[in-house]
Amino acid sequence: QVQLVESGGGLVQAGGSLRLACTASGRTSSSYAVGWFRQAPGKEREFVASISWSGVVTNYADSVKGRFTISRDNARNTVYLQMNSLKPEDTAVYGCAARYGGVFSASRSAEEYTYWGQGTQVTVSS
Repeated sequence: QVQLVESGGGLVQAGGSLRLACTASGRTSSSYAVGWFRQAPGKEREFVASISWSGVVTNYADSVKGRFTISRDNARNTVYLQMNSLKPEDTAVYGCAARYGGVFSASRSAEEYTYWGQGTQVTVSS
């Protein structure tokens, strides 16, 4: 199985940037796709971005397209979420999730992911 740890969250002013990292350990020799999700207080969890094992396929929620970029460094077992032009409505707990396989696919559905990290808080002030 895979263990995931997120880092890079924090407090930033609107218009600012943050880079989140999702670092995997455990059985990382097998291919796995990764998704980022977020949950704001009082709201349901929502999809943010996902990336295939190969890095060739990426998906974004419409609300973050053009502002966020997902990438991965398989040599470091790490997936990044670069977040630019942050808005107060981006405030949430951001978590990453992994599923084995997904060499050329990257699901938007949380139900398709098996392993989850604990999450990291992102707060954007206005």
